[in-house]
Amino acid sequence: MLAAQAVAQTVTQEDLLRTTSEPGNRGGKLVIAQRSEPRTFNPVVAIDQNSLGVSARLMGDLIHINRATQKTEPALAKSWTVSKDGTQFTVNLRRGLRFSDGAPFDADDVLFSFKVYLDEQVHSPQRDLLIISGQPTTLKKIDNYTVRFTFPAPYSAVERVFDGVAILPRHLLEKDYQEGRINQVWTLSTPPEKIAGLGAFRLKQVVPGDRIILERNPNYWKIDAKGQRLPYLDELTFVVVPTQDAQVIRFQAGDSQIISGLSADNFAVLEPEQKSRHFKLYDAGPGLEYNFLMFNLNDDTEGRLPEVARKQKWFRDARFRQAVSAAIDRAGIVRLVYRNRGAAIATHVSPGNKAWFDSSIQPQVRSLPKAREMLKAAGFSWKADNTLLDSSGQPVEFTILVGSSNTQRSQIATLVQEDLKAIGIVAHVVPMETRSANDRVLNSHDYEAIVMGLVSGDADPTPDMNILMSNAQTHLWHLGEKIPATPWEAELDRLMQKQMVTLNYQERKKIYSRVQEVLAQQLPMVYLASPNILVGAREDLGNFRPAIIEQYTFWNADELFWHTPAGKH
Repeated sequence: MLAAQAVAQTVTQEDLLRTTSEPGNRGGKLVIAQRSEPRTFNPVVAIDQNSLGVSARLMGDLIHINRATQKTEPALAKSWTVSKDGTQFTVNLRRGLRFSDGAPFDADDVLFSFKVYLDEQVHSPQRDLLIISGQPTTLKKIDNYTVRFTFPAPYSAVERVFDGVAILPRHLLEKDYQEGRINQVWTLSTPPEKIAGLGAFRLKQVVPGDRIILERNPNYWKIDAKGQRLPYLDELTFVVVPTQDAQVIRFQAGDSQIISGLSADNFAVLEPEQKSRHFKLYDAGPGLEYNFLMFNLNDDTEGRLPEVARKQKWFRDARFRQAVSAAIDRAGIVRLVYRNRGAAIATHVSPGNKAWFDSSIQPQVRSLPKAREMLKAAGFSWKADNTLLDSSGQPVEFTILVGSSNTQRSQIATLVQEDLKAIGIVAHVVPMETRSANDRVLNSHDYEAIVMGLVSGDADPTPDMNILMSNAQTHLWHLGEKIPATPWEAELDRLMQKQMVTLNYQERKKIYSRVQEVLAQQLPMVYLASPNILVGAREDLGNFRPAIIEQYTFWNADELFWHTPAGKH
């Protein structure tokens, strides 16, 4: 009896978070297949989805985005207050928490973590979100459990910025940071006991090229409605299964219990087997991925790539881009490539993004008369055999690159090629190893057009500044601009900066709708379609709630449990 009282006492000393999801059963293992292993366990440098997915299970953040509701909720921060002018953000931390190795957590870990992320020499991807109007965010420790963040300007997305910014264990990493080695720590060969976090799991074993096994973190700071400490699962295993077809076979056999990123074809193959094989498929609707056709608008091609430079006279004319857009049958793409499990899009904001999607900006419906009208207005004409000629009598012909590893995008490129034939354009589809294709877009600029896809990191507009701002790192259609090349790009810059410091959601939405209008008119990317998020899981997996923000299936791994003992794989 005394022992039980002592346990209850320790629990009350910890500021635990009580969840509202269905209370579950303790025990069991869960296996998830991934295309490749993570590149690192280090959240400071992780950029690939597999590293981010595993890292988020090992680490904790101050404020978290609930992937199902798309809203922020308390995590390591129990509560917070914002100053009237929106520039000061004071965070109250949970007390009595411990890292997975048992070391206590307090404000010094928060200060240390943000010092690392803000350090220019470290080149952490999180740094961009902590710099506002060119100025860094500053931190001040008020006491052991209170930290004040001061932003150079009001920051509309402030709560969301903390999601995924992992709090690092100062006691383990401070020496590495001081010695300039922070980027090299926590590789796949680091002994598991040298890695600690505030996540639901801790690292147990790495089998290179094959699997990564995580085990329950006994110090995790969440409990369910019954007072049981989370997570429920004993182990979480990520196995490397390089192709989707092989992943489907594993899932059918029950060797893995969650499958994500299904193509519409594989979804259709699995659909009739749901009952007999005891799994359930989910179509979560359009995600935050957008696929597009993009023309090369870079200005460093003159003299270096004469053929590209010659064709850019067409590409730079918005009427040409609008004509191409009007000739494309988006409904056909959704039907043929995604088997109607997708949505035609007018901009990078898909209908899945409930808070920011503007339904008044409709995707272009295929109209060949409109396409011809736009081309005529831009000085193009046709030969008797329907070949399109530019104003100097040259036939309009260009290549469309596409990364060969994505079957759906290759299909999209072929359909676009067919559609453009109807207005006299000859487009050649050139499949290329994806890394080489990306290199042409990002570095050499040696391409004419490309079919690509991107995924927004959050439903909120702020992460898209990385693409939409003219001087941004991934302003893909015209990289390395110092100042906006066109008046509409200057307008986008102004709007994106304005939305960042506008605190009222309705006003911000109005600004962001204007961003979408400009993009739909100017078409720096000819937006095509957004695939639905298609996933599956064993039918007896409790609290499984697929989402449209990464990670789609196991974002709430701390709450997942097996309904039946048979489910304890």
